[in-house]
This record gives sequence, C-alpha cells and structure tokens, in this order.
Amino acid sequence: SVNGFKTLLTLSTDGILQWSDRGPHKRCLCLEKEVTGFSSSDNLIIVKALVGRQSLVRKRFVFEALSHESLRNLCDKIQGYIDSLETKYQLHAKEVSRSLDLTKYDGIICVSGDGILVEVVNGLLEREDWAAALKTPLGVVPAGTGNGMIKSLLDSAGEPCTPAHAVLAAIRGHKRSLDVATIWQGETVFFSVLMLAWGLISDIDIESEKYRWMGSARIDFYALKRILRLRKYNGSIHFVPAPGFEDVGEADGSCVDSMEPLKPRQRGYQGPRVNFKSFNWRKLDGPFVSVWLHNVPWGAEHTMAAPDAKFEDGYLDLIVMRQCPKLALISLMSKLNNGDHVKSPYVVYIKVKAVILEPGTRTGESEKEGIIDSDGEVLARGKGTYKSNLKSLMVYDKLQVVVDQGLATLFTPV
Repeated sequence: SVNGFKTLLTLSTDGILQWSDRGPHKRCLCLEKEVTGFSSSDNLIIVKALVGRQSLVRKRFVFEALSHESLRNLCDKIQGYIDSLETKYQLHAKEVSRSLDLTKYDGIICVSGDGILVEVVNGLLEREDWAAALKTPLGVVPAGTGNGMIKSLLDSAGEPCTPAHAVLAAIRGHKRSLDVATIWQGETVFFSVLMLAWGLISDIDIESEKYRWMGSARIDFYALKRILRLRKYNGSIHFVPAPGFEDVGEADGSCVDSMEPLKPRQRGYQGPRVNFKSFNWRKLDGPFVSVWLHNVPWGAEHTMAAPDAKFEDGYLDLIVMRQCPKLALISLMSKLNNGDHVKSPYVVYIKVKAVILEPGTRTGESEKEGIIDSDGEVLARGKGTYKSNLKSLMVYDKLQVVVDQGLATLFTPV
C-alpha cells in the first residue's frame, strides 16, 4: 500500500516509481531527480521527496510491502497453477519436453544453469509439432555455474542476474524470439542456443572439472595454467560473413563441394533450409589459440564473450584468437568480464551466418587433438584429451553450423 491506500507499486529499470492514487491518475517519482532519501521500519519503506511543478514541496511517501503472511497465502494460491519436476539424470529434461502436453501450460521455467534450457530446446525441436511447441516461452532461474542466457536477458534490461529478477521476468510475461543454431555431423544433430567453443576456452571449461574442489576459483586457476602452457591447434574455419565483414579471411569457393547436407529426420525440425552454394564463403586457417561462436552476449555471469551479439538477428558472433603472446593473452582474458577483449589486435570478431569447423591436431603434438564444447556439454573429444575414453555425441572431425533466426521463444524482462 501507499500512504494506507492499497495499490500496485512498480519500479522501472530507469528508476521510476509508479502507482495509482485514489483517483484514475497514476503517480510517479523519479529516484534520480525527486527522491532525497529512504528509511525503513519493519515492512514499511519511507521515501522522502521534493515534488511540485513550480515550487518544490517536501513530502513523505510510506510504502507498505506485503507481509510474510500475505506472501505465504499468495504462494499457496500460485502452487495450484505450477507443475514442478526435478530432473533425475542427464537428458531427462529433453525427454520430458519432447512428450509434454504443452496445451496445459503458459511456459516452461528451468531452474538451473544453461544445461536444462538446452535440453528443453532440443526436446521441443524433436516433436512433430515443433513449430507450435517453440512458441511456448522458456524462462531460466539462475541456479548453476554458467547462467549465460539469463545473464544476457537481464543485463539487456539493466537488471542484476538474481533468481528474484529472473522470476519476475517470467511473471511479467514479456516474450522475445531467440536464434537457434543447428550443429550437425553426418546424421548426428545438436541444437545450440548459447555457444560453441574449440581451443583454449573449451579446454578451460571442460578440463577444469578436475579441480571442482576449488569451487569457482578453478576457472581462473586453470585458465592461468593453460595460458602458461599454451596449446595451439591446426585446422580451418570456413564461414559465411554477415554484411560488413565480407573482407575478413580469404575467399573460399571449394568448401561448398565438401559440405554434407543435413539428412532428413523421422520427425521434428529438419534444420534451416538454405542454399549453401549461393553464399559468399570465406576462410581462416590456423594455428588457432581459440575459436568461439556465440549466440548471446554473456557466456557466464562474469564472461561477456560477444558484446555485440543479439538474440534474434539471425547471426552468430565468431571470436577467433590466433597468434597471441602469453602476456597479452593474460591481459586479454582479464577483459572478458566487460567484453573489451574483442578490441585486441589479436582477436578477430565478426558476425557469421554459417560455419564449417575443421579441427586439427595440436601444433607440435600431432598425436593429440582437442575438445569441442557446445552450451557447456562436450560435443567431441579428440585423441589424447581429458576423458577421451568417454563416448561423445560427435567425433572430433568436421562439423557444420547454421543459425535459424528467431526459432525459439523466451521470457524476457522487457
């Protein structure tokens, strides 16, 4: 309530408090210009302000928050409209979303890192009614180690990445489209919504698991270790540049002949329908320190991998590091928290529509290969890599990536 009158109070991302008074009109206060101070007592918030059009008058506004009892009653009522499920094993969420009766729900909320969201998207794309299923909005409440998707969504609205703000984003019900990348190799297909990495970033992400006992510090520790003992990888990247990036790399007309078309699937989304021969293909050759494809700006809560990435522009952001001195690389990696790493002369940063990745062996260690990671999961483990004995979805060989514009739907703060 406001000054004893029950009403809904909202605070916008640009600092405007707004509520309805006893009449038909709305009242508002600008935190930056009109509010002079705050104080609180129990569930009361007292706002001191200077208001008035011609002559300013000091006023106090008393805002009363919902009591714990009221919140409890509200939560009890909401429970009747929520079905919850705790996943029991890897790909459980994919199985559930593939068979879920979506007519019963207004949306799906994933309380996790990015992994459950990725499983849900892959499950929806395997349905016979995939086109209708993808109109179901998806939300994420951060509860994992990455949280790149919800960080990107909340940061785009100037909001902090907290569970409370993520829940409010779903409650508001605003929606936006999200590009989805199809990654395939032969008959094997994976749908990505966040990123694909090969080289330094992938090695840090996957191999640092052996230091899980260190908590979040394992990433920084292993990143430094990998930079000091830097690996480089042979290979090639063939890509279709977005407008404005046509001069990056070398002209490459031969890769189209070696492309494998996406084979028809029994059911579900069949992949983007594009004419690869009509594209202007370009090429970058290794050795590479790191190759990164990104769909959204943030790869994790403190990693702004692709500052220019958009949710639904129909392109992926390609970040490539080739020759880079170790000292410069340490400085570059320290700038991942604000996206300034892409300004480095050692980084190629462009937008692309399609990519063919041909990964090779480590330079100077031809008996060892690398790891390809997508959305936090291992797509392929090459020989001589960490846990290379484990079976992965794909083999360490050429794979193809094409992005489809605005395929999925997300809950968004604004």
